[in-house]
Parts: sequence; structure tokens; C-alpha cells
Amino acid sequence: MALSAEVTWLITTLLVSVRLGVVLVATPILSTLGLPRRVRLLVVLALAATLTAGMGTDVSWAQRDPAALVLAVVNEVLLGSVLAFAVLAAFAAVQFAGRIMDIQLGFGVAGMIDPATRNHAPLLGTILNLAALLTFFLVGGHRLILRGLAFSFERVAPGAGLGSVPAAAVIEQFGTVFLYGLVLASPVMTVVLLVDMAMAMMARTLPQLNVFIVGLPLKILVGLTVLAISVGLIAPALESLFAGLFTNWQGILAR
Repeated sequence: MALSAEVTWLITTLLVSVRLGVVLVATPILSTLGLPRRVRLLVVLALAATLTAGMGTDVSWAQRDPAALVLAVVNEVLLGSVLAFAVLAAFAAVQFAGRIMDIQLGFGVAGMIDPATRNHAPLLGTILNLAALLTFFLVGGHRLILRGLAFSFERVAPGAGLGSVPAAAVIEQFGTVFLYGLVLASPVMTVVLLVDMAMAMMARTLPQLNVFIVGLPLKILVGLTVLAISVGLIAPALESLFAGLFTNWQGILAR
């Protein structure tokens, strides 16, 4: 009887860790911190064991049918991917805004190494992504993530999976990326557009002026100044972005 209880606990912990692992490891929450893979794996297993201790889920069916256990793992991967996509979309909106500003200010011709992925990334996109991650932890997003995951296990038991993939909720995240990306980048884009119009008028009135040499440093100076001034407006937008993330989770899990 004790052995059967231990096997049941191990199976439940396995299913819980699969969903947690997909959400936490596949998103910037742990990967941006630069934690080794073993540490991330141990964090996921520790959280899974903690959540399993408060569950009364019956997974005795998995001991009788190994094929059902494999299907349950696949369901956990699918559900974890749907939840992780919402988190990725939130941070993708910030990177999208950074990419737009990089192109407008002329930083698109250069790149820098992202310390998390060690790949080429846009300059302002990387800075804004790190600022978004800092804001995420400052507003208690990590605690809300854990609460949201615990809520997901209440709504969908380990191994149960979603009855159907909520395609509308997933597609809605694409709109979130573009909407919040434009909101974050709109102050800089508006001012840079005005600078371009002013430089175009100067090029007509002063043909001897090389607008390409003068315009690029001017756009960088004005764009970075506006970005520094609008920092106070970025934080509320990020808070609203992360709040919408958990609203999206509730819409997915309510199906």
C-alpha cells in the first residue's frame, strides 16, 4: 500500500513538473536569469513536489495503462505550451517595440549579444526586455505566475488536458503583441516622425545641408531623450500588459 502511494505521488509530480517546466523553462522568467539547466530543473521539480503535496488527484489509472500516462504527458505539454505562449507574447511585445525604435533611430544596422540567449538582438529591444523582466518581478509577477499555475491545476487536473485548444485566445495574443508594442514605441515614433518631416523641409530650403549626416545623430539624440522622458509611462503599460496575461490564462482555463 505504501509503495502504491509513492508511485501515485511520483506520477502526479511528473505530470505537474511537465506543465511547470514548459511554462517556466520555455519563457524568459528563468532563462533570462542565466541559471544553469540543472538549477532550473531542480527549481521546477521542487515547485512540482510542493504543489503535489496539496493535491488529492487520483492518477491510479496511470499505473494500469502506460499508454494513458504517455497521452497525459502529451496533454500537459500542450497545455503548458498554451500557457507559456501568453507569457512569451507579453515579452515579445516589448521586443517588438524595441525593434521598431531601433529601426527608426538607425540602431537596426547594428546589434548586440543578448546575455540570455547569446544571440544577436536589437539594442533597445534587449534593454527594454531586461526592463520588462525587472518590472515583472517588481510588481510581483512571479507570485502571480505561481498562483496562476496553481489555479490551472484546480481547473484542469494533472493529466486531464484541455478538451480543445482555444484557438481564439491564442490568436488574441498576436494582437496583444502589436498593440502593446505600438503603445510602448509610439512616443519615440511620433517625435522621430516629426524630426524626419523637419529635416525634409530643411533639405528643400537648404539643399547644401547634408541631411543624412545631420539627421541620424539628431534622431538618435531626440529619440533617446524622449524614451528617457517617457519611462514613467512605460511602467504602467507593462503592468497592464502583465495583468492581461493572467486574464488570458483565466479565459483559457475556463473552457
